[in-house]
Amino acid sequence: MCSVCGCATDAARIDGHVGEPANAGAQGHDHGHDHPHDHGHGHGHGHGHGHGHGHGHEHEHEHEHEHEHEHEHEHEHEHEHEHEHEHEHEHEHRHGDGRALHGVHAPGVSAERMVSIERDILSKNNAYAAANRARLREAGVFALNLVSSPGSGKTSLLVRTIEALRERLPIAVIEGDQQTSNDAQRIRATGAPALQINTGRGCHLDAHMIAHALDGVPLERGGVLFIENVGNLVCPASFDLGEAHKVAVLSTTEGEDKPLKYPDMFAAADLMLLNKSDLLPHLEFDAQACMVNALRVNPRLQTMVVSARSGEGMQAFYDWILARASAAAAAAAAAAA
Repeated sequence: MCSVCGCATDAARIDGHVGEPANAGAQGHDHGHDHPHDHGHGHGHGHGHGHGHGHGHEHEHEHEHEHEHEHEHEHEHEHEHEHEHEHEHEHEHRHGDGRALHGVHAPGVSAERMVSIERDILSKNNAYAAANRARLREAGVFALNLVSSPGSGKTSLLVRTIEALRERLPIAVIEGDQQTSNDAQRIRATGAPALQINTGRGCHLDAHMIAHALDGVPLERGGVLFIENVGNLVCPASFDLGEAHKVAVLSTTEGEDKPLKYPDMFAAADLMLLNKSDLLPHLEFDAQACMVNALRVNPRLQTMVVSARSGEGMQAFYDWILARASAAAAAAAAAAA
């Protein structure tokens, strides 16, 4: 269960077809399978009572249920129920890294219980993320988690980046979408190996999914692993996948106040790419105001203005990747020595 919106992520499917790797010698694995995920589940409940008893009942309930009940009784009686529901909607809880817990509210589940469920989910996710990060670090692979709203141009940006860098370092991609393998097919067309994760009703990738996916992509020292998350500026902010950096992609067609509307994502990111700069002459978009808003949310955020279509500003992004991929490879070599 997503701790932000309560979406189900227990039916995610990992497509084992990764295509041919961009560099000879790297082998993908061909295995498609479904993975159950170990998430805590908090469910609201609804009680429908149709009664008609000839006697009275008085019930006092404290509700912390995780199921739905429907009761239909053909008796005549009157019920007086005193239900104690604890709903505290004006509260804020913090993750270990300082970000606020979003506090999903479910009918009949107290705020304290929801916080407990949420912390359990995120704790389990963080354990998988730590294992993923250690695995990638040992392999000398530089991993990026690309996050954005739908339509920002993440896949187009990835395609252009792969075409520019595929002769310089090994590249692999994990694609996340609710349905279809369209984006993975676009990536494979560049010659890079790509593995598709379909999250079904889930609105984000999690570290457990990535742990399985890492078995299906080549992890070569000095290489880059791009993880393209499900298009969503809310939930992916809370889920560490084990990446080195989150890269937030924002397009000029979305509005310069987007970082203020979705602050958790931009606070969690280390780099923001303002994409579709080629459209600026045709839009009423204040790029400078957008940058100011992003830095208000996250003063340490690096920002670049790019166009995946024209290539404007992309070289700075390539250089940023190359420098960090080289450092990751050097650190792995030193640790192995």
